[in-house]
Parts: sequence; C-alpha cells; structure tokens
Amino acid sequence: MIDEHDDHTPEESAVPAAPATTPSTLPGTPEGARAGFVALIGAPNAGKSTLLNNLVGTKVSIVSRKVQTTRALIRGIVIEGKAQIVLVDTPGIFAPKRRLDRAMVHSAWSGAADADAVCLLVDARKGVDEEVEAVIARLKDVRRPRILILNKIDLILRERLLELAARLNGLLPFDQTFMVSALNGDGVDTLRRQLAALMPEGPWLYPEDQVSDAPLRMLAAEITREKIYDRLHEELPYRSTVETDQWQVRPDGSVRIEQTIFVERESQRSIVLGKGGQTIKAIGQAARIGIAEAADAKVHLFLHVKVRENWADDPARYREMGLEFPRG
Repeated sequence: MIDEHDDHTPEESAVPAAPATTPSTLPGTPEGARAGFVALIGAPNAGKSTLLNNLVGTKVSIVSRKVQTTRALIRGIVIEGKAQIVLVDTPGIFAPKRRLDRAMVHSAWSGAADADAVCLLVDARKGVDEEVEAVIARLKDVRRPRILILNKIDLILRERLLELAARLNGLLPFDQTFMVSALNGDGVDTLRRQLAALMPEGPWLYPEDQVSDAPLRMLAAEITREKIYDRLHEELPYRSTVETDQWQVRPDGSVRIEQTIFVERESQRSIVLGKGGQTIKAIGQAARIGIAEAADAKVHLFLHVKVRENWADDPARYREMGLEFPRG
C-alpha cells in the first residue's frame, strides 16, 4: 500500500454522463449545431489514444508502449465551430485468443457500428500487415463514411506515405484520407475540421465544457494502469487491472482515493511492490500527478496490490471495465 494521507467515507465524483434534459436545452448549443459520433479503430498501438487526446486537447485515454492497453470504449468530446464530435477510442482490433480479448474486439466493432463515421488509424511505419488486412476485410461491411488516417508520418518518407495510401485505398476505397502525427499534432487540425463537417445536423449531446463521458473514478484507474505499464513494461504481463474502490471529496476540496491493483500471481504482486515498496511508491507518485490533473484537485492516493487468480474470467470485472462478458 502507498499511504499519502488519511481517512475514508466513499463519495463519488464523476464527469456527468449524457444530460437528462432534452439535448436542445443544453447551454452553449449554437444555431445550426451539428453533433455525432466518430469511432477510431485500428490494430493495437496504431496511436488511437494519442490521437484522441490530441483532438480533445487533454488526456482522456491512456497511452502506453504496451499493446492492447485500451480496453473499454472511451469517449472524448470535441467542439469544432458549431459541431460537437464525440470521439470513441476503441480497443485495438487483433486476433482474440482469450475471453478478455474477445470482449475487447467485440467492443471495438460495436463502437464502429454505432458511429456516424469510422476512422481507420494505421501506423505508417508498420504499413499493411496481417492485422491491418483483417480490419479492412471486416470494415468493408460497415456502412458508414470510412476515413483512412495514416499516423506517425514524421517517421517515414513522403514517397512511402503516398505508396501506402494508394495501397490501402486499393484494398478498400476510403471516403477521405488524412496523414497526421498524433504525437506532435501535424495534420490534426485539418482532420478535426473535416470530422466536424461530417457530423449530422442536430443539438449537442453533452455540455460545452465536458471533455469525456468516462467517470473520473474510471479515468483515475486507467491513469494508474498506464503508470504501471510505464514502469513495468517488460516485467508485468498484460493481464493486470486497477479498480477505484473509494473516492472521497474532503472538506478542503482535495480528493482521497483508494485503488486496488489486481494481478494473477504472487510473483507479479512482488514485481509491482518492488524492493522495499519502491516500485509501488513510484507508480503511486506518477499516478497521483496524472489523476490530480484530470480531477483538477489535490489528490491523496492509496494503492493496494492483491492477487486475484483468473480475474479475467470474472463477469464483475468486465462490468467494471464497461465490457460485455463473452460466454463460453
């Protein structure tokens, strides 16, 4: 456990979900407003979370070198002119082997099916591999405007980019093609404007100042999970998860948070704790900074590490992540 301050009484503070009032009553909605959903899909590590954060202008989805880190559908909300774009960062699409994998891939395609437009993000350095080909094969059945985004253009020669764009459009004609660097922002403003133009006419779906529909306690857990992967990229297996157990807003406006990191074996618990608790302390310090920025408040973070064998087969864990539990 990492202790930074004191005691309890759970009280949830969350980014509000879609408003209960009629959308047309939302303050800030202009005349001639547009609003809709855009799904970001692609193979793991294509850069979807980085692009989402860049389009929104703040962190709403975790970024890690470790593949398949986005598990649930994370929505980021962008205002561009009179348009409100609700961006859905989906889990990376890959060949599923385990139950959790199947749930994530199902979640990704559900997000694509429900969107007003679908963006396929491709890592330009990797080009067309089996994973990209598999996504394109299934994308042919999606009856929505399809947009190709080549990412990481700062790492590849322009001639190769043009060849890659032509090859991908040969496999599946896209309505539009964009070339961006999600990391440094090249091409992102142009992409944002074009996505805004694709949104159907209608009132905004969320308040003007809302940047995500993910509850803060879920985003806090995701931030801690990101810091675990940053610190233990090689040592810790992918199957670990974080849950926010308590969220207490204190009289001084600060927030006391208790979280549990679940791993599958005692040996993994030892890795997360580190010698003399140094690793968990470093993870906690990094997570606290990130959570404080997201919550816009001082944060007192308490981390616990527990072994829960086969947590990835527990339906309750899937509900916690916003995923549908695959039977069988």
